[in-house]
Amino acid sequence: MLNKTLNISTSPHLSSGTSTDGIMKNVVFALLPTTFFAVYVFGLGALLVILTSVIACVFTEHLLCKLSHKETSVKDWSAIITGLLLGLTLPPIFPLWMVFFGGMIAIALGKFIFGGLGYNVFNPALVGRAVLQAAFPVAITTWYPAMLENRFTTLSSSIFALPFMEPNFDIISGPTPLSALKFDHVLTNTSDLIYGVTGGSTGETGAVFIIIGGLYLIFRKMMNWRIPAAIIITVFTLSGILYLIDSQLYPSPNFMLFSGGLMLGAFFMATDMVGSPITSKGVIIYGVFIGLIVVMIRLWAGLPEGVMYAILLANAIAPQIDRLIRPRVYGTSKRKAQ
Repeated sequence: MLNKTLNISTSPHLSSGTSTDGIMKNVVFALLPTTFFAVYVFGLGALLVILTSVIACVFTEHLLCKLSHKETSVKDWSAIITGLLLGLTLPPIFPLWMVFFGGMIAIALGKFIFGGLGYNVFNPALVGRAVLQAAFPVAITTWYPAMLENRFTTLSSSIFALPFMEPNFDIISGPTPLSALKFDHVLTNTSDLIYGVTGGSTGETGAVFIIIGGLYLIFRKMMNWRIPAAIIITVFTLSGILYLIDSQLYPSPNFMLFSGGLMLGAFFMATDMVGSPITSKGVIIYGVFIGLIVVMIRLWAGLPEGVMYAILLANAIAPQIDRLIRPRVYGTSKRKAQ
């Protein structure tokens, strides 16, 4: 007699066939052009900072899994993404021991403490970056010139500073474009911003490569395009209105889009599937909120950049956005749906 087995399971019953590690692997691939260009622009310092960040994140995740008697989760590539993103938000002459400390914080405090991948409330890389900015404000705002001739043969001594010792920054550039605007009222040429030949964090350069990587993920349906679109449109619209009101006081919308970490944040950090809303309307509200906070901080707050804080604040309210606009269940009233 032929035995037949009826498998009963809960919905959803359809699967795209894309695994978590497959998505994460593609995000790494999408970040590679930006990473390679950062090394090209800043040289060995950028390479060491990014590699140290990745090693710190992978090591910390593996160690915490072993200490918790869990199977290691480094194979899902998420720790590599966190390491890449953290490294791309740091100056290319940032001391390596501080980089390693930031990677440990990103995984332990930003991810593992919440339960691991899929449970973290905030973007782990930005958690690590926020702690580093609070702990080492001078080192994280000390910049390195772009496109130096000897960038592949020499290194700043600050890179190898001993733990808990004050680093010696022997190669220092001027302010970043946002700092120059905020404190010196000097605008940087837009073409320099687009092609990434200005000072700043390693991943703030080369907006073209960031956009290419983001579009790759969008076409592969591994990124919700509404989030970067909402952020970019909001920043462009609000800064454009202000620019029309007083072009002497406010920068152009093109400057606002291509300066600082806006593109990297919009395409690779705000789009974190765990930290962002899940509804179509929710992600638009989420993106608009980030865009508004970025413009407010850049133009009227004491800091020159606000992408990190805007995304972390948006991560915090993302669950409430989904709850407030949750669609009504068929056959129930709106009051019950709430």
